Amino acid sequence: MGFMDKAKDLAGQHDEKVDQGVEKGGDLVDDKTGGQYSEQVDKAQNFANDRADQFGGVDDEDDKA
Repeated sequence: MGFMDKAKDLAGQHDEKVDQGVEKGGDLVDDKTGGQYSEQVDKAQNFANDRADQFGGVDDEDDKA
């Protein structure tokens, strides 16, 4: 099992923590840039969360607002 396989397994097992980390990272960027790039940050957060969900086989389209 390669490094990426292990990372995918861990991301799938800890999906909620990954989502929280992505959210905190985006909030930090928004804070440091004064919200100037908030639209781009939101897109990046959504992309990262979608990719993390794929690792765990989770499809939570219904949870998105």
